[in-house]
Amino acid sequence: MKSILVTGGAGFIGSNLVEYLVQKYPEYQIVNIDLLTYAGDLKNLKSIENAPNYTFINGDICDRNLIERIFQHHYIHGVIHLAAESHVDNSIAGPEVFIKTNINGTFTLLDVAYKYWMEKPFVYKNGFEGNRFLHVSTDEVYGSLGETGLFTEETPYAPNSPYSASKASSDMLVRSYFHTYGMNTVITNCSNNYGPKQHDEKLIPTVVRKALAGENIPVYGDGKNVRDWLYVLDHCKGIDLGYHKGNAGEVYNIGGKNEQNNNYIVHKICELLDGLAPLKDKMYQDQISYVEDRAGHDFRYAIDASKIENELGWEADENFDSGILKTVQWYLEKYKMKIRSPLTPKGGTERKENSL
Repeated sequence: MKSILVTGGAGFIGSNLVEYLVQKYPEYQIVNIDLLTYAGDLKNLKSIENAPNYTFINGDICDRNLIERIFQHHYIHGVIHLAAESHVDNSIAGPEVFIKTNINGTFTLLDVAYKYWMEKPFVYKNGFEGNRFLHVSTDEVYGSLGETGLFTEETPYAPNSPYSASKASSDMLVRSYFHTYGMNTVITNCSNNYGPKQHDEKLIPTVVRKALAGENIPVYGDGKNVRDWLYVLDHCKGIDLGYHKGNAGEVYNIGGKNEQNNNYIVHKICELLDGLAPLKDKMYQDQISYVEDRAGHDFRYAIDASKIENELGWEADENFDSGILKTVQWYLEKYKMKIRSPLTPKGGTERKENSL
């Protein structure tokens, strides 16, 4: 049984990916390492926590001794690296941890894998031929687009925040281990993910949570910043294809072909909530409030995913309408157990918190 190390597997994308891999590949042992910072939650993995082909390790990817022990004990044959500090606002307020985790952590994983798998540059040890290191990155490394154009794999890097700069740096480290040492690497750069299990701080969970709580729904600036929205399970399927079928040393952009600005996203969620959990005397959009824009807020991201579509046969199963409905329904189920229901009359019984 081959073991694949997934880093950051208790976070949003990671937990969706781990669940997907454990269920799809019973012949693989999926080893999940996560430090369980604020963004990681083992509740995200309840469905597979007792699966025979799943192991969880609470640890730091910057801890070289730990990573070496994991490789040796679990006989690691592949890495899918998602662990990262990823919140732009947090990177602006405190960039140091982004440098530590995203750059130093990536280096530690790469270097341990190189020394465990390979005799010397371009020569794999017997039994480790074909081992692969897949690095999950972001479209934010490309900077900001104007009103037209798309990011391709050939777009020059131009990161504009400490977060995106740290991810760009980690991408370059992965690239260097392919070109210098001949390590079998693949990089994927994705657009904005959405779907179940995302941290409360992100846009879509924030809108649903604030709406149900009767609070102001914050929108940065004028709400006209544009993102390409990718349903998280579609992203997981792209990572799976990149890991199993991608060409060594290549970069694959994964995007949803769903460009929407923040105003549209927020109003769409409010519209869905009006139907799923209607308020008695107002519309959810009445709670929308515009707040001071984020520093260095990129205007537009949009990905051209034609390379992974044409070369690996990937395609998104969800369009935005189907994906956002599933997403809002999931968060509605989560938050309605934590917040007094909009339908509960004053003085009524507040629902108890749901343990997911």
